[in-house]
Amino acid sequence: MELTDAQIGGWVGSFLLPLFRIAALLMTMPIIGTQLVPVRVRLYLALAIGVVIMPTLPPMPSVDAISLQAFLLIAQEVLIGAMLGFALQLFFHAFVIAGQIVATQMGLGFASMVDPTNGVSVAVIGQFFTMLVTLLFLAMNGHLVVLEVLTESFVTLPVGGGFLTTHYWELANKLGWVLGAGLLLVLPAITALLVVNLAFGVMTRAAPQLNIFSIGFPLTLVVGLVIVWIGLADILAQYQLLASEALQLLRDMAQLR
Repeated sequence: MELTDAQIGGWVGSFLLPLFRIAALLMTMPIIGTQLVPVRVRLYLALAIGVVIMPTLPPMPSVDAISLQAFLLIAQEVLIGAMLGFALQLFFHAFVIAGQIVATQMGLGFASMVDPTNGVSVAVIGQFFTMLVTLLFLAMNGHLVVLEVLTESFVTLPVGGGFLTTHYWELANKLGWVLGAGLLLVLPAITALLVVNLAFGVMTRAAPQLNIFSIGFPLTLVVGLVIVWIGLADILAQYQLLASEALQLLRDMAQLR
């Protein structure tokens, strides 16, 4: 069996180039791209997705498998997939930031645990919010929306087409919404805990002999937990708002409408 350079180049363009974009997204996106999923499983999943969507993709450029153009196209596909995955990471980290802020305000910042998804220590409240948003993301088929955006991106951002335009630099300026989103999630808790701390300050001035540390710390902790418990009643509405913004940002990055 003899294979020509044109045939090898056609196979590289039709399968391997889209595979790099798919694999880059799966390596960087939340849930699938974490340490909980082995790299080999992610590669097998990328191969399976590539085989399924390959018949629906537009014609791919035919390039030499070992040329400079092929390496540049591979780098471009990896960058596009990583950008899409990074946008989703920002959405998840908004809840991590929210949990870290409220844990610090209520005096629970020292209670940390290892996050198995990232391999770092985070506050317990932040880890709770991470698990909660992961379950909500899967329950509302957010991963299917991501795969839909990925498939359609091969039409709006074809392999070999230019994508580093002013449009992307404008989108990069919008990525700072993650900190604002994290603050918005815990703003009621921060306000309530601030009132509690001000009350303890007044008590200290009124009764200096009162040991404020032995009374204030456990009371602040209990009040903070109660506030978090009450705030969970509205977490679904906040999640839907932030998820819609994050997925719309994902579609804007893929130039979808």
